[in-house]
Amino acid sequence: MIFGLFKKKNQNQSIVDRQYTALTSAARVPFFYSDLDVPDTVMGRFEMLSIVMILFFRRTAKSGASGQELAQEIVDAFFQDIDHSIRELGIGDQSVPKRMKKLAGMFYGRLEAYAAALEAGDGEGLAEALRRNIYPEREGALGMRGLADWMIVAETALAGISEDEISRGQAVLSVPGPLAGPPAEK
Repeated sequence: MIFGLFKKKNQNQSIVDRQYTALTSAARVPFFYSDLDVPDTVMGRFEMLSIVMILFFRRTAKSGASGQELAQEIVDAFFQDIDHSIRELGIGDQSVPKRMKKLAGMFYGRLEAYAAALEAGDGEGLAEALRRNIYPEREGALGMRGLADWMIVAETALAGISEDEISRGQAVLSVPGPLAGPPAEK
């Protein structure tokens, strides 16, 4: 019985890999860093990956069992990727679990804050939550309304993706930038 679980996961691996690659590629779009004021740093990249994962996680929460299973495998891949990145940065093995616990807490805290604002349709509240998380130590930090607006558009677009596309790992996030529509005001 337990061996069936491993076999099922191996069958999903190409789907998980395809979807995870699409999501991480979306988080790396230069426009986030050049025009939407996300800092192009290790933590800025963590923030964008978290945002993309949260949007995908929220979409798949409304899916059937296969979509939710895929989401869990992708979140697992996300945290494995973070673990690997921490080790590549030279963090000692003794410190990795502690940092992973902190980053997981940050991720799930962001999930709650962003979900509450998205559910309420509160673009200003979402922008403020983004500012607090992306620029935690800067009172006069840049506004995050452009990023918040993109998240709202991306979530709406993800809602229109079919269950079949989700189950095949073919969900694609809308890309911000000049070709995606008029630039957001800062």
